[in-house]
Amino acid sequence: MEEDRISYHDSVRTVYKRIKEDGMTNIWDRYEAQGMGGNPDRRCNFCQGGMRCDLCSNGPCRADAAKDKRGVCGITADGMAMRMMLLRNVMGASTYQYHTNQTITTLRATAKGETPFKITEEEKLRNFAGRMGVDNSGDVNDVALQLCDFVEADFTREYGKPSKIVEMLAPKERQELWKNIGIFPGGIQTEILRSTSSALTNVDGNYVSLALKAMKLGVAMAYQSQIVNEYCQDIIFGLPRPHKMRVDLGVLDPDYINILPNGHEPFLGFAMVQLARKQEWQDKAKQVGAKGLRIIANIETGQEMIQRWEMDDVFYGFTGNWLMQEAVLASGCVDVFVADMNCSMPIDPMYAENYKFKLIPVSDLISFEGVSERLDYIPEKASEQAAQLLQMGIDNFKERRESVEPVTGLPFSEAVVGFSTESILEAFGGKLDPLLDAIKKGTLRGVAGLISCTTLRDSGQDSHSIAVAKELIKKDVIVLSMGCGNGAMQVGGLCSSEAKELAGPGLKSICEALGIPPVLSYGTCTDTGRIADLIAAVSAGLGGVPIPDLPIVATAPEYMEQKATIDAVFALALGLYTHVNPVPTVTGAPNLVKLLTEDCKNITGGVLNVETDAVKAVELMLEHIENNRKKLGI
Repeated sequence: MEEDRISYHDSVRTVYKRIKEDGMTNIWDRYEAQGMGGNPDRRCNFCQGGMRCDLCSNGPCRADAAKDKRGVCGITADGMAMRMMLLRNVMGASTYQYHTNQTITTLRATAKGETPFKITEEEKLRNFAGRMGVDNSGDVNDVALQLCDFVEADFTREYGKPSKIVEMLAPKERQELWKNIGIFPGGIQTEILRSTSSALTNVDGNYVSLALKAMKLGVAMAYQSQIVNEYCQDIIFGLPRPHKMRVDLGVLDPDYINILPNGHEPFLGFAMVQLARKQEWQDKAKQVGAKGLRIIANIETGQEMIQRWEMDDVFYGFTGNWLMQEAVLASGCVDVFVADMNCSMPIDPMYAENYKFKLIPVSDLISFEGVSERLDYIPEKASEQAAQLLQMGIDNFKERRESVEPVTGLPFSEAVVGFSTESILEAFGGKLDPLLDAIKKGTLRGVAGLISCTTLRDSGQDSHSIAVAKELIKKDVIVLSMGCGNGAMQVGGLCSSEAKELAGPGLKSICEALGIPPVLSYGTCTDTGRIADLIAAVSAGLGGVPIPDLPIVATAPEYMEQKATIDAVFALALGLYTHVNPVPTVTGAPNLVKLLTEDCKNITGGVLNVETDAVKAVELMLEHIENNRKKLGI
């Protein structure tokens, strides 16, 4: 594969050459091999258009809306495409909720004094419990336990009974709309059940009904899964606050024992940092010939960690997002790869064998062919499990160092990370007024939430995300980045103070006045809920402006997997102008396309933009922002 289709990042392109020399299967070559007719991006036309279904034994079926060719059961191309989208949404929502359940289990055990963690943010706990209607006046641990009881009861709230969490957190104008169109949810687990059941053959083939069910599930997911998850992680591990962090593959030094927590759940990652910072563990590392022992943040688990904790010589830095995983592993610098519930690749055992590192699943969701050793996370045993993982790294170092030639001289830089609603408020002196004033005056034209994965479709890793972000900041739109797209921004240099030179004059002046970069590192894909809470605050601060009328857009320049699809559907339900690339697999469903790109505006206020050219996509986002500014008279 040519260099510009590999990655935006020099470091990844460098290690790709090593992977090729070693004759290793890799994601770039596998992607190219899936293409048809010499085009790496071309797939089966029916599959790419969403007109294929294999859910029952009468299939696989293909549909063609132009000919009214339907599946054997009679489902149309529109119903077929939306049913598959709903199933992807179910997978995304279920995975978010799994993470949240683990967080609540950890918070409960922490409040009981049974984990190595503690309640770090008492004020946030009391404020959040108060917002939930939970008595927040007692002992801090009792408040935490009551909060756990409250949210767990809401997760399983039966169908037809509205979620208390959504009632407490969502903007009132959105709640009224959602009730009017029948998408105000009950408990998230109930909504997952009903959505999955609706997608069964011969149950719901109505694309409109399926789309509304997807939005209902998206609302439940954002407030019950995402906001609860992130705020409770804040309570345990601390609020994200701005600080510098080393990023890119150069953070991997082969002379150190490098242990990489990977995935989406940060629990054992934090536990390992706590232990590794103790001198006894550094001494153990030096006894086997290493310079020391380091915890290197990786992918979304890494994002959760670097947003909250500052770097030092133990918690050393962050590599990047999921698509560079094979490059990370082929660097020859990894001793233990700790795989939690998301974003570890099925190919990893082959890399573990070739590059001599330990591959350890730490979630009961994760399994690899040929890997039998595992250490499933148990909150009450977090310290003991972290010690076992550190010892594995120490035991592995000598063999890895003696048998694997590392890639050296890889670059790293520093990014400013750790922005959250609270830290943004702190930057603005405790109120949103300066931000709102900058928007009203036009110094800032608007705000973009970049909530993205990374993909090889149509461009190299992170190339399209960075192109879109550069266009936005050039137009004086401040960007809040989340997910694997956040890793793109950090490693790509847009979360550094120097990036202000790429911003328009208005945004540049804000960056200089506040000492912030033009792209604010706002967390993981799970922080979609956090930004929804911030948008609600902006709406209230502007006098109750309906969310569809705000100068705010959402963009997923390189969406990839199922969690991204439920994020996008929620953004439409919230009423946001939502840009998605690559084009989703619905193009063979003309009525569904019209529903998402046109009719939705008259239902929820949300609009879907699927423009694939970065410059044109941003021009359309700016058109929306400017139209809303005129509507608001600013």
